[in-house]
Amino acid sequence: MYTKSFDIRWSDLDANRHLANASYLNFMSHTRMGFLMECGFNQESMAQYQLGPVVFYEHIYYFKEAFAGKPIQVSLELKGLSKDGMFFEFHHNFYDHKGKNFAHCEMMGAWIDMKSRALAPLPEVFLNAFAGIEKADGFKVLTKEDTRKFAKKPVDKTV
Repeated sequence: MYTKSFDIRWSDLDANRHLANASYLNFMSHTRMGFLMECGFNQESMAQYQLGPVVFYEHIYYFKEAFAGKPIQVSLELKGLSKDGMFFEFHHNFYDHKGKNFAHCEMMGAWIDMKSRALAPLPEVFLNAFAGIEKADGFKVLTKEDTRKFAKKPVDKTV
């Protein structure tokens, strides 16, 4: 399991003086990018292959409040990956300074070709990097159908 430590800053709080929703998203994004960089997905390599990660959803479950003053840790586990690497699912857990789990998130995303702006499979070099990564309990080989499990579609406003 990959983890990253953070200090909760004043700017991470909301009007209730606890960790704001947006801060959870920022901490998870920072954790994911740290993990991906350690796997070789840095700005240079992603630019070389014209790839970028996109988020389909992030479902966050809050168990307890988190406040400034004590460090926290955010974990990342690889919960799913499609055979071609196009789709991925990560799970994050938030832990306080005593190791108590105060939030959980399930997120799913994919890779986008930065030229065509279409979803794209991973090049072999990146797919090989994922092959050596520890998989979470319940790891699943993802299919396109897994990305549609919540079946939300846009509904345009009539003008």
